[in-house]
Amino acid sequence: MEIRYASHPNEVKAFDTSRLREEFLINQLFVPGKLVLTYSHVDRFIVGGVIPAAEPVKLEADRSVIGAASFLERREIGIINVGGAGTITVDGQTYVMDNKDCLYVGRGALDVSFASNDAGQPAKYYFNSTPAHQTYPTVKAAISEASPNHLGSQANSNERTIYRYIHTGGIQSCQLVMGMTLLKEGSMWNTMPCHTHNRRSEVYFYFDMPDDGVVFHLMGEPTETRHIVLRNEQAVISPSWSIHSGVGTNNYTFIWGMAGENQIFEDMDAVAMKDLQ
Repeated sequence: MEIRYASHPNEVKAFDTSRLREEFLINQLFVPGKLVLTYSHVDRFIVGGVIPAAEPVKLEADRSVIGAASFLERREIGIINVGGAGTITVDGQTYVMDNKDCLYVGRGALDVSFASNDAGQPAKYYFNSTPAHQTYPTVKAAISEASPNHLGSQANSNERTIYRYIHTGGIQSCQLVMGMTLLKEGSMWNTMPCHTHNRRSEVYFYFDMPDDGVVFHLMGEPTETRHIVLRNEQAVISPSWSIHSGVGTNNYTFIWGMAGENQIFEDMDAVAMKDLQ
């Protein structure tokens, strides 16, 4: 498990491109047959991915990092399949997972394993995990069951639909909030006009991008913006003091996960376009 530490905004002002990428970019999430995990000290997020091949892959804890015998002893997890069809088994109960299906697993589950229906077209499970102090039941939701919110316009190149899976009006959780945003063809901007929410951190995972496509992910304080170039199936950690916006060379999809003081999706501090620097 890779470990990332928290960074002060005054320190980040002096980072060059390499340092920004070392601190905030999660370069690779999917290795066939292996669990890939990144532990962030920002709100104790764990970001991970797994591609089960011929055999299922079990969700296992690194006791030296989280100090627990099982991964979900004191945690919850949200999982979204971004690949082929598969299944997730939680303490003997199997859930069918099609593309863009979401599964929430609450604190205390002991045995979680990931599988693909076809090793030639494997499932790809992307997940976020946060500490939990209450147990909520395991719940699956297909994209058709998520709460859609249509935003933006074609004129501003940001026409998009936000699907909320784990939130106050959907799947209940202790603190994790998680969903997915799909940009329409011809739209490239996300979360613009931008905002911060100093009460919560966020992680973005970009996918459904062509091999030669990139997203310029914007971060930093509104008056000290920086950017990180992301490619298909890469993620980026966004501290609570940072904006989190981006523009791509084409439309794309991204999964967002949040954790912190509250679960109110609309709790954000808007940044006026004239104030960006």
